[in-house]
Amino acid sequence: MLQTTRRPVTVGEILLEEFLGPLGLTQGALADAMGVQRKHVNELCNNRRSVTAPTALILARVLGTTPDFWLNVQRRTDLWNAMNDPQERERIERAHPLNTAA
Repeated sequence: MLQTTRRPVTVGEILLEEFLGPLGLTQGALADAMGVQRKHVNELCNNRRSVTAPTALILARVLGTTPDFWLNVQRRTDLWNAMNDPQERERIERAHPLNTAA
């Protein structure tokens, strides 16, 4: 995997910059359309909540995207965070490929 020093765009940034702003939506209006509490959308927008498969399906339905789009954004963020967190990096580097572990 190609490692980059630049943090990927997050779900929250995409929601705010590509959907809420251009569509003139509030977090409350998006929450109503999604059938969730406003807190749920606020946590997504502020990157305090990860996108799950059900949330990806709901976002796709409401915003006219695909669930894969949202899950891929979340996946890129999760991988970047894991590769750039010193504790996680240390834990990852302790693992050995099976052909050399024996």
